[in-house]
Amino acid sequence: MPELAWYAWAALALASVIIGLSKTAVPGAGTLAVALFAAALPARASTGTILLLLIVADIFAVTMYRRDANWRALLRLAPAVVAGILVGAVFLAFADDLWVKRTIGAILLAVIAITLLRRRMGAAVSETGPHRVAAAAYGASSGFTTMVANAAGPVMSMYFLAARFPVKEFLGTAAWFFAIVNIAKVPFSVGIGIITPASLLIDVVLAPGVVIGALVGGWIAGRIDQVLFERLVIGFTILGALYLLVS
Repeated sequence: MPELAWYAWAALALASVIIGLSKTAVPGAGTLAVALFAAALPARASTGTILLLLIVADIFAVTMYRRDANWRALLRLAPAVVAGILVGAVFLAFADDLWVKRTIGAILLAVIAITLLRRRMGAAVSETGPHRVAAAAYGASSGFTTMVANAAGPVMSMYFLAARFPVKEFLGTAAWFFAIVNIAKVPFSVGIGIITPASLLIDVVLAPGVVIGALVGGWIAGRIDQVLFERLVIGFTILGALYLLVS
């Protein structure tokens, strides 16, 4: 078991609960978990460690929304997503911890900007609808972002918003998308050495937090003040991203 300070374990435990919440109640909150993991662990190790916990949370999301996916939209995205994952895998194979850390920080800030832009431009984007160029751009961006930083949630949320999916179709398509993509990333992550026996041990310790977060998220969905919670998530994620960029 890796030797970590108590505050590092506390950050990881909090992040594991947030991962569960992000999949069942608060889409986009996972960016805060990414920042906490990258702050508590070496940057490359954080990417591999958080991936398996995301898959645990994906199981809950797929179980809840398994019949609501838009498979045509997923197939449209597939080629660009695969290309983005391959580019991200090559980047991780050659980049050192400092570059990965800085890149994760920059990606998180970009993700926040996309989320805010989605809020401001949501209606206009919805009117245009998705098309092949949009599918290629969002797919490639999400593939690279998810491979390098596991932070493609807001990118895909904007695409699904543009598709004007009903709520359940939105959640179901996102659930299946991330379940498939995260599982597909496992061989690449093992091959470039960011999933290790040490990361597996950390995942075993933290997995109960993901389960708790997913169950609590299912209970509080529809009861929490979403606007306030998202503002808090954005604020903390900005702090986490800035920490990664300057530390």
